[in-house]
Amino acid sequence: MNASNTPKSGNATIDAREADHFGALAEDWWDPRGRSAMLHRLNPARLRYIRQAIDHHWHLATTQRRPLDGRDVLDVGCGGGLLTEPLARLGARATGIDAAAPGIAVARDHAAAMGLAIDYRAGEVATLLDAPKRFDLITAMEVVEHVADVAAFLGALAALLKPDGLLILSTPNRTAQSRVLMVGMAERFGFVPAGTHDWSKFLTPDELRDRLDAAGLTVTDTTGLGFSPARGFMLGEDLSLNYLVTATPRR
Repeated sequence: MNASNTPKSGNATIDAREADHFGALAEDWWDPRGRSAMLHRLNPARLRYIRQAIDHHWHLATTQRRPLDGRDVLDVGCGGGLLTEPLARLGARATGIDAAAPGIAVARDHAAAMGLAIDYRAGEVATLLDAPKRFDLITAMEVVEHVADVAAFLGALAALLKPDGLLILSTPNRTAQSRVLMVGMAERFGFVPAGTHDWSKFLTPDELRDRLDAAGLTVTDTTGLGFSPARGFMLGEDLSLNYLVTATPRR
C-alpha cells in the first residue's frame, strides 16, 4: 500500500453492539457444549485450511510438526483464543486481538493455564500500526461481517502484513441459503446465539475480492466451508454458506 492509502490507528472498525454481543459470551468460550459450541466444531476445518495454505505459501513439508516456528502470527477477532492457541502450538509467536475485553481476559487466563505465551490485546486492530511489528500470517475468521468499516479493517490488515505475508479470512456468503440456514434456523434453534448475524452485512466472494484488491491484496484461493450431518464442517467447492480466502500483498 502507498502512504496515502495506509490506514491510521484512529480509524474505528469496531461495532460497539457487536463487541457487546460477543463480550457477553466470554464466560463459556471454552465450553464445547456452550454458546460457542459451533466455533469448536468449526475449528478443525479452519485449521486444515490454514495448514494447507501455509504449507503451500512457504513451500513447507506437510510432515513438519511446527510449521510456524519463528513466524509472527496475528489472530484478529480472537475471542477466547480458540484458534490462537492451536496457532501457538504450531510454533507461532502469536498475538491475538479482539474488540471484546471480556473475551481477552478469558483468553489470557486459558493460555496461562495451558502454559502458552500469547500476546493478547483488546481494542482496534489499527492500534497495532503504531508499533513497528509486522506479521507473517494474519487470520480473521468470521470477523469481517461484524466490523463497522470493512475498508478500514481490511486496510489495517494489509498494512500489518509483511511483504511475503499471508492473510486468511473466513466469512459467510450473502445468499438465500445462508439467510435461511445461518440466520434463520441456526439462531432460531440455538445453534448460535440469537443476534450473532446480520445477513445484510455478509459479503459475497466477488465483493470481498474487490475490497481486498482495493486494500492492495491479491486473492490466491477461495474455498467453500460447508456442513454435512455425517461429517461435520468440511472444505469443498460449495461457497453458498461460508467460505475461506487467502490473500497476499500485491507486488
